[in-house]
Amino acid sequence: MGLPEERGRSGSGSRGQEEAGAGGRARSWSPPPEVSRSAHVPSLQRYRELHRRSVEEPREFWGDIAKEFYWKTPCPGPFLRYNFDVTKGKIFIEWMKGATTNICYNVLDRNVHEKKLGDKFAFYCGDGVLPCWPGWSQIPDLREGNEPGETTQITYHQLLVQVCQFSNVLRKQGIQKGDRVAIYMPMIPELVVAMLACARIGALHSIVFAGFSSESLCERILDSSCSLLITTDAFYRGEKLVNLKELADEALQKCQEKGFPVRCCIVVKHLGRAELGMGDSPSQSPPIKRSCPDVQISWNQGIDLWWHELMQEAGDECEPEWCDAEDPLFILYTSGSTGKPKGVVHTVGGYMLYVATTFKYVFDFHAEDVFWCTADIGWITGHSYVTYGPLANGATSVLFEGIPTYPDVNRLWSIVDKYKVTKFYTAPTAIRLLMKFGDEPVTKHSRASLQVLGTVGEPINPEAWLWYHRVVGAQRCPIVDTFWQTETGGHMLTPLPGATPMKPGSATFPFFGVAPAILNESGEELEGEAEGYLVFKQPWPGIMRTVYGNHERFETTYFKKFPGYYVTGDGCQRDQDGYYWITGRIDDMLNVSGHLLSTAEVESALVEHEAVAEAAVVGHPHPVKGECLYCFVTLCDGHTFSPKLTEELKKQIREKIGPIATPDYIQNAPGLPKTRSGKIMRRVLRKIAQNDHDLGDMSTVADPSVISHLFSHRCLTIQ
Repeated sequence: MGLPEERGRSGSGSRGQEEAGAGGRARSWSPPPEVSRSAHVPSLQRYRELHRRSVEEPREFWGDIAKEFYWKTPCPGPFLRYNFDVTKGKIFIEWMKGATTNICYNVLDRNVHEKKLGDKFAFYCGDGVLPCWPGWSQIPDLREGNEPGETTQITYHQLLVQVCQFSNVLRKQGIQKGDRVAIYMPMIPELVVAMLACARIGALHSIVFAGFSSESLCERILDSSCSLLITTDAFYRGEKLVNLKELADEALQKCQEKGFPVRCCIVVKHLGRAELGMGDSPSQSPPIKRSCPDVQISWNQGIDLWWHELMQEAGDECEPEWCDAEDPLFILYTSGSTGKPKGVVHTVGGYMLYVATTFKYVFDFHAEDVFWCTADIGWITGHSYVTYGPLANGATSVLFEGIPTYPDVNRLWSIVDKYKVTKFYTAPTAIRLLMKFGDEPVTKHSRASLQVLGTVGEPINPEAWLWYHRVVGAQRCPIVDTFWQTETGGHMLTPLPGATPMKPGSATFPFFGVAPAILNESGEELEGEAEGYLVFKQPWPGIMRTVYGNHERFETTYFKKFPGYYVTGDGCQRDQDGYYWITGRIDDMLNVSGHLLSTAEVESALVEHEAVAEAAVVGHPHPVKGECLYCFVTLCDGHTFSPKLTEELKKQIREKIGPIATPDYIQNAPGLPKTRSGKIMRRVLRKIAQNDHDLGDMSTVADPSVISHLFSHRCLTIQ
């Protein structure tokens, strides 16, 4: 993306080098020479030169990269304007305001027409049933879905045609620039088509993870006033059958009851279930490869429309909507410390530059690579590094609908060998899960194609890092341990494969354009070795611009505590070598299997049950998830704590939030430890959950007897 590439000697030393040090933090692994020789950034010195320029001259640095993309009209004014200081006025960030472009055009049309990549595969993917609209009949019957063997290949040209067709479908349904479209789908090709079609016509996609409940979907539709929903009939997640249309119907009914009827629901015939008509006979299914007669879906005439029928009627050319660089591209909801999810807004121009650049340099992407990010597109990782980042670089990626352990624990590594995956990006949760099954399921596969490994979602513990490096990467693949957030759009702290000596568990150094600092509670910048609040001092192109419909919340959440800085909400340590180590959330947020959950949101779901008077939720270490939920509940008079009630509470959380939020532990708490002012002492509850009696200062606790009772009745847990 416009940076000068350097080939040749890296000066980074031999691979696998270990340096002994206290606590293991001085141990490092240098990039393998064969990786450095061909890397875009081949040495630590070169990284430092580029990073210095990107921070000191951001307009020139990102301006050079912007020249790689198509702009309908150039930037007429300042390339960058911003204010990070709430004491000086409204917070705002503007990159290239006034320039016009279209991200769909840049990731598809530009690759097909300018770069002549039309016949290159954009995705190896699978969805369990052949697409059923014109244009897909010539696609080879080779796919990788939930079941092994359910695979297909989609070229850039084929993807462009389908996106244009669905763009025309959306326009025919009345969707215009600035409208919001909710997407509630599993990892199938139509999900990518839908989001790119929204981007093509200037509509904002709001993708809701298909593991979320109908309540969560309803809440997100209402918050952003989505006028159209796109979903599927049903899908398999491993052996589990999910009737997604049923959940979508429940969400739309809730929206109707709250005075916001969604006018249209487009349904992908993914598994081909027989549908139950309401009123007139519904449209019939196209032929399918397998049938699942145990599931039926309702059909709401006047609202529900079949995707394949709309596509058959749509033209395959669609002029893109030319958008301002600062026009919103999408809304993606992330948990908030108040309990209400925040609609993070990313914009067209800056997000495009940032995800394209991070993808190229963090994964050291080259044209012959096959990239695989295992994340769901329902999360920011899937937005940035399944869809937009790889496509902007003309990459071939794997789109995976399944799970790592289905039909067995060999699945990931057999796919790596099948497609000759070169760059592999997954979560520490998946790594820890697969570690439990030992080395043999990994080592019996070749994995010879692998060149770079990545981790995302949460800090990776050193033990998992070492296993990933030794077993999966055979001690020859650099690991890029990436720290970033939904709000940042792309990587913030990360190694570069050919340049950065790695330390297990450290996110190492900032990416280009990123200026981190560590602050103490007083807001003072700490130099050298330090621990405190991780903040960023200046904007990068991919930073979020606002919380949808609530700019005040944006300012309060990210800028009010320390004026002049973007506040991540994460704690951080910097060691004697300048390496950054993420220590976890400072606010009331939990990181479960790489997914951020709000304690307030879970507590709210618990107290909605008639038996619960009060609830408090804390995190507890988990060997696979990293962190799990430990809940304390105080019951209303007349109710008894029982296994039946525990299951009811878990069910309520699944329905209100989704399966990802299901607690591992629920403890009866006749009382909660509180200060004399009535504030729940969560730090004490965390200690109780972990059976740690070192409670620290307890001078403010109102009733110490509550604590001894909770310790004596705590749940038996695993560490």
